[in-house]
Amino acid sequence: MRKSWLLCVLLGTLAWGQAQPGMPQAPLRPGQAPGVATGAPEAPAVEVSESAVVLTIVGVCPPAPRTTVASKTGAAKTVAVPAKKPADCKTEITRKEFEAIANGLSPNVTPQLKRQLASALPKFMAMSAAARKKGLDKSPQFKQTLKIAEMQILTQELQRSVQEAADNVPATEIAEYYKKNSEAYEQFSLDRLFIQRYKQAEPAKDAKEEKLTDEQQKAKEEATKAKQEQGEQEMNKLADSLRERAAAGEDFAKLQKEAFEAAGTKVDNPTVNLPTVRRTGLPPAHAAVFDLKVGEVSAVISDNGGHYVYKVVSEEVIPLDKVTTEIHNTLKNQHLKDMMDTYQNSYHAETNDAYFGPAPPVGPGGRPPGQLPPHMPHPRTAPSPMQPQGPGAGGAPPQQAAPPAANPPAEPPAQPAPPSKPN
Repeated sequence: MRKSWLLCVLLGTLAWGQAQPGMPQAPLRPGQAPGVATGAPEAPAVEVSESAVVLTIVGVCPPAPRTTVASKTGAAKTVAVPAKKPADCKTEITRKEFEAIANGLSPNVTPQLKRQLASALPKFMAMSAAARKKGLDKSPQFKQTLKIAEMQILTQELQRSVQEAADNVPATEIAEYYKKNSEAYEQFSLDRLFIQRYKQAEPAKDAKEEKLTDEQQKAKEEATKAKQEQGEQEMNKLADSLRERAAAGEDFAKLQKEAFEAAGTKVDNPTVNLPTVRRTGLPPAHAAVFDLKVGEVSAVISDNGGHYVYKVVSEEVIPLDKVTTEIHNTLKNQHLKDMMDTYQNSYHAETNDAYFGPAPPVGPGGRPPGQLPPHMPHPRTAPSPMQPQGPGAGGAPPQQAAPPAANPPAEPPAQPAPPSKPN
């Protein structure tokens, strides 16, 4: 996204300048940018030498050359060669010069971008030359705007430099990280048995219920509660029984089907195998499973969602060459964070509230309402300093998304989730 904000300003201004009042504009094709003509799909680009002229702007003079002459006193001084009249001027831009400009605006120079830039550049060169003739480049406003733009661009260049430095992770550092965090790259195949904590509630009767007295209502609620508690006790006992049968070698799919039926849920082909699970792939309360040997069955693990029984089917260590990219990205993000913290923590600011007024209310994400996050720059301003993103940004081993305890991971969508605890 480097300098793409400036390209947005360039092309946006071009489109604004081309819109003539009262003139209907032809609708744009999907993906078509303003100023790009419609027509047949573009033909493959012909190879053009770097020295070939690719854009000629008639009526715009190139910067006037300067020459050194002797003054009356004999001292040498530099003077500008008299400029030509605009009608006699033309500026020629070679492919090398044009691509240097394009690369300064965007890291990805597409054919569409080249056409857009070829449309925008003559307008800006002509109008900026006219602005200089009017002396607008000497105005205080221009100088202040230029100063801010320079700071924005330099900030982006620093970010780009930091990114490039962070991306340079030596192979030895990757190997060392792999060695120190070997547990993070252990991969298990697990069979998992899930027993719901509560039975499914019976559907309400269609018939109209008679109006109950307070005593009758209280008795009904107590009976319902007693039934729920009895069902919970039955499911607890079932979990222990199924765990014993699993440890004796019975098929997990068969046991899982029984568990669902006992809870009042019918699932013909329950999924029980989790083929590729790493240590961060289960809730912390289930982490003891990874200490079992292959073939061993865990004790019953209970939480608010229900009861779980695991069996370790296989265990392997993922080879370094399979996780090199993953570790590279983890270390890159850590380096990026460390380097950016060095710059961002090197200063602090204090504001005069009597002048600026009280701080605005804080909205979602810790930002004032309506303010864009740092990584989403407004198209008319440069991005704020970048924040590292992606897995492992904090330097810790990459995390797999842990399933919520109340809903067993990898359960097929067709299977109902465990019911919530009844009131």
